Amino acid sequence: MFFLRYMLAATTVAAFFGAAQAVETAERQFVGLAGLSSDNLHASVGQRIEVAVDLSSSPLDVMISGERAHTLYRMAFNQIAEGWSWQPQANPDVEDYYRFKFLPLQSVAVERGAYEFEDKIGAPQQMQVSWRYDYFLAFENLYDFYARTVDDDAGFSAELPATAAGHIGLRAKATLVEPVISESTTFWKATYGHPTDFTLKKRYLVGHLDEIDFVDTDSGEVLCHILPGQGSCSVR
Repeated sequence: MFFLRYMLAATTVAAFFGAAQAVETAERQFVGLAGLSSDNLHASVGQRIEVAVDLSSSPLDVMISGERAHTLYRMAFNQIAEGWSWQPQANPDVEDYYRFKFLPLQSVAVERGAYEFEDKIGAPQQMQVSWRYDYFLAFENLYDFYARTVDDDAGFSAELPATAAGHIGLRAKATLVEPVISESTTFWKATYGHPTDFTLKKRYLVGHLDEIDFVDTDSGEVLCHILPGQGSCSVR
């Protein structure tokens, strides 16, 4: 028995099966929704979406035992620390302080040029301007899938053929709920020691989680899927 931990790049996840079967990127889905009028955005509540989980930021753990691959995606720390998710009066024995959970979907970095600025007297510098957009699926019904427990290994698991190890992907299906999308912005000003203006935008597709799929990223085959009431799935 040995332990295999691997990282799957977001660009690979976004192109699981080729153009005909690829899951539309989180960026495109978010931008499309953000461009709707308020009435049309409200009308999108109830719409089903499918997204690819970015395993480069939160990799799967895969343990090989003989011909089986015991696969785990941990969710214990995937909690959204935004104001709209915070429950300061929560009783930690029965509920979480952060109501909404997340699955990371995609990160997009954008370089926006440079400007000259003198942060240290007598030492003008070229300050770079960088933006990053991080996309997530936000949902509050994690415990529809498995019981709430204080366990660092809590998450979605699958028993898969060992031959699938190294090319296992994760997808999620969800139904959009109000407010459909949400966004927060954090800005770090350039300094002499760190000459980059950095803007981080966290963008959320807000939904009700319906299904988790473990996918063979080579063939595009759905290996097994997890529905509410299940914490795991398996395939022979």
